Amino acid sequence: MNNRFGFKDFIQIVLLGAVVVLVWLQMVQVDRDRVLQQDVLAKLGAIEKRLATGGQDGGSSKELLSKLTALEDRLAKGVVAIASGATAASPRGDESWARPGIRISWQEPWNFASDPTKVPGFTEGGEFTEIFEGQPAKVTPYLSSDVYGRRVIDRVADSLGAYDPQSLRFRGVLAAAWQQDPDGFWIRLRLRDGVKFSDGEPLTAEDVRWTFKDFIFNPSIEAERTRSTLDQIVDVKVIDPLTVEFTFSKALSFNLEYALGQYVLPKHFYSKFEPSQINSSTGLLVGSGPYRLERLDPSDQWTPGKDLVLVRNENYNGPRSPLDRMRFKVVQDDLARLVAYRNGEGDMIIPTSPQFVKTTKEPGWDDTNQSLQWINMRSGYSFIAWNGGKRNGRQTPFGDKRVRQAMTLCLDREKMINDIWEGIGVVAKGSVNPESPASDPALKPWPFDPIKGKALLAECGWQDRNGDGILENEKGEPFQFEFTRSGGGEIAERISNFVKDSYTKVGIVVTVRVIDWSIMQEISKSRDFDALTMAWSASAPESDPRQIFHSESIKEGGDNFVQWNSPRADELIDKVRSTLDYDTRMQVWHEFEATLHDEQPYTFIRVAPWLRFVKKSIGNVQMHKTGLEPWEFFRMGAGAVPQAN
Repeated sequence: MNNRFGFKDFIQIVLLGAVVVLVWLQMVQVDRDRVLQQDVLAKLGAIEKRLATGGQDGGSSKELLSKLTALEDRLAKGVVAIASGATAASPRGDESWARPGIRISWQEPWNFASDPTKVPGFTEGGEFTEIFEGQPAKVTPYLSSDVYGRRVIDRVADSLGAYDPQSLRFRGVLAAAWQQDPDGFWIRLRLRDGVKFSDGEPLTAEDVRWTFKDFIFNPSIEAERTRSTLDQIVDVKVIDPLTVEFTFSKALSFNLEYALGQYVLPKHFYSKFEPSQINSSTGLLVGSGPYRLERLDPSDQWTPGKDLVLVRNENYNGPRSPLDRMRFKVVQDDLARLVAYRNGEGDMIIPTSPQFVKTTKEPGWDDTNQSLQWINMRSGYSFIAWNGGKRNGRQTPFGDKRVRQAMTLCLDREKMINDIWEGIGVVAKGSVNPESPASDPALKPWPFDPIKGKALLAECGWQDRNGDGILENEKGEPFQFEFTRSGGGEIAERISNFVKDSYTKVGIVVTVRVIDWSIMQEISKSRDFDALTMAWSASAPESDPRQIFHSESIKEGGDNFVQWNSPRADELIDKVRSTLDYDTRMQVWHEFEATLHDEQPYTFIRVAPWLRFVKKSIGNVQMHKTGLEPWEFFRMGAGAVPQAN
């Protein structure tokens, strides 16, 4: 028999050789890792000894010593190579902080949704100015209650998590990873290492605990707006310097987004102030975001009427924002605001709908301006709020739902949109964004039907008893109410004129009360109104209705300022919050929407798309699903060609 060396034999020898080489390389690598680990530990020990015995710089040496001790501990456990958060033990990071046996949701670092450095014409530096249409009253986190203050705070203070601008998925910002109890009663969270506040102090788990336990949940601090949505949190516990655990009394569908969606405040700064000082503050704003206040002086804070100026936070842990500065100024009059924008006093404004329609038709407008119009997660709704409770001890006419239904039936909202907003927007049917799956497409807005409206008013005893054209009750008192609106705007004036004319036609006397936007919060908080007009903007694909519509939010000046007390609505709100299954929760949302539609605590007027005018000298302006991301903006370089959105 002949012994032949065949092709199969050759392959087997090659494979065997490869295995031998791989084993040898692995042994070499293990040995190198062991030597490297011992070398690093020895060097760390020497540094540690020097710091412990000879450090003269106090806190900074202690801080460095603490970090080195933590690193030594990780090395001693076998973590010898670190790249993009990976370790030898885990492809994503150190898991020693986690509860065993529970899945870890690792989070990619927060980055630009649209990288400005890849846009033609990119440059760094310069200032971006946004002109607000309303005056923020405060920019102290959790005390600010208007959209203008939030736009400023969002640039300065980071949260543990947020909605991704492109996917709308909720993911980590300050959080590097988290675990969730399968039953929904706890969340354990790991912070990103190396995050600092704008003053250079490290952000730790203790800052998270303090933000919730000693700031938000402190009844002496006027943070009721936020407290009302977080009452299910029963404990916030520090596990280690970078790990914190939330415990909940209820397994709610909003637990992750609401707990992790809050700004984290620096304990070392805010704990210096008494609650009364915080409550009276207007500009105590410190955070870990991409920008910081240009000037932070607790004894001489920013106050309404002054420009708000932010500068780049050089201690920011994320990618560097291109702009040096952001400025926010206020021009309340609609015409004056557009004139200021045209004159170069600002780079971005929110135009009124008539301005948008008219101005975009001007020859040459598109050469120097970007005109943006889109529906996004934050598209809100305008409304008339009917105070169904007492005002200064006197019951308003709007305690009966039939009266509120009649008020909606007697208002031609389609005509309102056409006459006031030049046809931009759609008639609102409720509080849920119509693009959201939480909104029932089968539910339609109330029609314009003044005949039915007058019939409902008659059922409630409101009739023209003396032939003077005015409705009176059985006591002969005329149906009259005060309509409160903010001043300074063309749209607001058009709304009040339309409302007054509409209700005059059915025999209701309306007097208009014009106030400054900065005191609207105080008026709503004190319930000092009969009816008022304003708008709510959304902050999530599903916004917890408890804050605005639950009877518990009537208390302590909460945002249920219409004092709507509906047991059925309360039941459904609680059910929305406790239903973890997505499809089932959508059905509960539909039931709540139907109840709100029937009760009409608000007359819902219009769902508005976002409108913006932005100078073409501002680059990388992207219409994201979450709105705009100004920290991605930059000033176009000389000769650059603006890119289409």
